[in-house]
Amino acid sequence: MKTKTVVAIVVFAALAIALNLSPFKIPAPYAPFLIYQIWEIPIVTAFLLYGARVGFLITVVNTLTLMALYPGALPTGPLYNCAAVLSMLLGVGMVKVLLEKRLPKHGVIVSASFTAAGVALRAGFMALLNYALLRFAPPVGYSLPEEAIVAMVPLVVLFNVTLALYTIPIGCSVARSVNLYIKS
Repeated sequence: MKTKTVVAIVVFAALAIALNLSPFKIPAPYAPFLIYQIWEIPIVTAFLLYGARVGFLITVVNTLTLMALYPGALPTGPLYNCAAVLSMLLGVGMVKVLLEKRLPKHGVIVSASFTAAGVALRAGFMALLNYALLRFAPPVGYSLPEEAIVAMVPLVVLFNVTLALYTIPIGCSVARSVNLYIKS
């Protein structure tokens, strides 16, 4: 691995961790246990600038750090975050591969396409994951009955959709700005 890549991983992982541990947190008004934050933006930015491997490694470093320092209400909560971020990046990455030669590297259409795919994969995957795991006892789930899970999954979907709707476009914008700065 090149020194430049290692430095990028360290810098973006540190930024994601610092933002994750910062007090800047907004509880979702419809489900206060779900928290809006901005720590995923550096991960999306690094993914777009340096590729899938770097985005994946930053996500894993962030997850391991959270598990050690601040797991939250559920000890495996950072693993849920990891799954959400990786599924979102998979959506963005699939579109990136498909559009790489067909559209300009940056622009509204590309950003909107990244966002649509990232939102769809993240929301769908997290709905399935939460539906499957919330029924188990801690540390995996919350021992919820089927009725509670069915009521909670739409809230999880809404949260994941709205979080990705600001994370991906801002990440695209930051990546575009950083890329222009690096090239000049």
